[in-house]
Amino acid sequence: METDILSIQNVSKYFPGVRALSDIVLSIQKGEVHVLVGENGAGKSTLIKIICGIYSPDSGKMFLDGEPYTPRTTREAMDRGIRVVYQEFNLLSYLSIAENIFFDRLPRNGMLVDRKKLFRDAAETMRRVGLDADPWTPVELLGVAQMQLVEIAKALSSKCGVLILDEPTATLSPGEISRLFEIIETEKKQGLTVIYISHRLKEIYEIGDRITVLRNGELVGTKKTAEIDVPQIVSMMVGRQMDAEYPFMDSPTPADEPLLEVKGLRIASSPHEISFRLKKGEILGISGLVGSRRTETVRAIFGADKKLGGSVLLEGRQLDVASPKDAVREGICLLTEDRKSQGLVLDMSVEANISLAALNKFSRFGLIDKKAERGASERIAGELAVKTPSMIQLTRNLSGGNQQKVVLAKWILRDAKVLIFDEPTRGIDVGAKYEIYLLLWRLLAEGKGIMIVSSDLNELIGICHRIVVFSGGAVSGEVLRPDFEQERILKYAYRVSDEGGHAE
Repeated sequence: METDILSIQNVSKYFPGVRALSDIVLSIQKGEVHVLVGENGAGKSTLIKIICGIYSPDSGKMFLDGEPYTPRTTREAMDRGIRVVYQEFNLLSYLSIAENIFFDRLPRNGMLVDRKKLFRDAAETMRRVGLDADPWTPVELLGVAQMQLVEIAKALSSKCGVLILDEPTATLSPGEISRLFEIIETEKKQGLTVIYISHRLKEIYEIGDRITVLRNGELVGTKKTAEIDVPQIVSMMVGRQMDAEYPFMDSPTPADEPLLEVKGLRIASSPHEISFRLKKGEILGISGLVGSRRTETVRAIFGADKKLGGSVLLEGRQLDVASPKDAVREGICLLTEDRKSQGLVLDMSVEANISLAALNKFSRFGLIDKKAERGASERIAGELAVKTPSMIQLTRNLSGGNQQKVVLAKWILRDAKVLIFDEPTRGIDVGAKYEIYLLLWRLLAEGKGIMIVSSDLNELIGICHRIVVFSGGAVSGEVLRPDFEQERILKYAYRVSDEGGHAE
């Protein structure tokens, strides 16, 4: 007999001028993986914050294990067995794995920390999640996948009946995702309930038992995973039918001559030389596992990281790019992996962020023409369908998808020739992704070249003309669109070359 561990009854939440949740009725069953999906702004984050005690509902009730559940703080929620692993990790990088896992309850021997017990307890918890490392290893030395396991170990190290995972696979490789799913399955058999939030719709069929869709703060429906397919989920999420999740277009056809050419590039973290080309009118995918130096390579091209050798040519002309300012001046722009800390000034307005890289268009003798700036920003924001109450809204108050659109708007206004996107759709809902994909094709029609670094193979296969694969800091292979297969791409990704890679 199925038993509800968490029951949400007619829960609503309002913020000034915004209805975040409206009359949500939802039951989470004990020992299930319950997937929560919806566009950015659909209400997922608000619902999770109510469950874990950050927000209090304006109306409605909740029950946990059949008892009234009204957490006023996250500590009260944790005491009742609710744990959350957020997409953005909450770890102290200068402390060890063991200290992070038991930070709020370090074992004591009198006034001192009992380091032997701390080591034993940490090692046991680490084994539970398959984290193979010395418990005294500083967290700052770990990879992203290992940090994720530390977060999960921390959650499971104390009373945990409901584990909430927010976009847990956003930065993981296919192998690391498989390992995570194995951990979830093992813990589920022990009675753990998982609320799983993801924008990667295809992966939820590997792990989810039931799927709940939210839209505009309302619950659209809950279905068993086996009873619903991806097009149906998308339709429920966006309230409209879309032709395909990845709208690849056969035209325009990429030019033969390279727009951007990287020759023998050497970066600090790799002994290899890196060479590849980007054609005008082409979307070039950059694939590879975590640690393959994909991001470091594009940052070196952009001048954000120092290059040790090699050359970068734009339209046949060798560039001297020593800083991002040089790259932007030459017509190369980078949409960074971390949009919040590197792509946006969150406490500035939407208008100011959009115009930030193109202020020379609106200034004269050091004075900014605010009317011209506002007009240009409004035009670009309108073309990208940026959802904001006004252009003076602080960018930090926008959803993740709309923040990403603001970064895109900034570079479109700059009119760059080469646009490099590092994880452009991470944490973005399927509707916003679709709008961004359509925008890429519009940019290609204007003769631009686009590079996309992504850990989502389905995304690269869906929208790219070619995919260059990185492994161990080298280009290990290139795959043309007629040959796109996950197995082929992963074969290159796991190849460690002894020589510098090259792809024409």
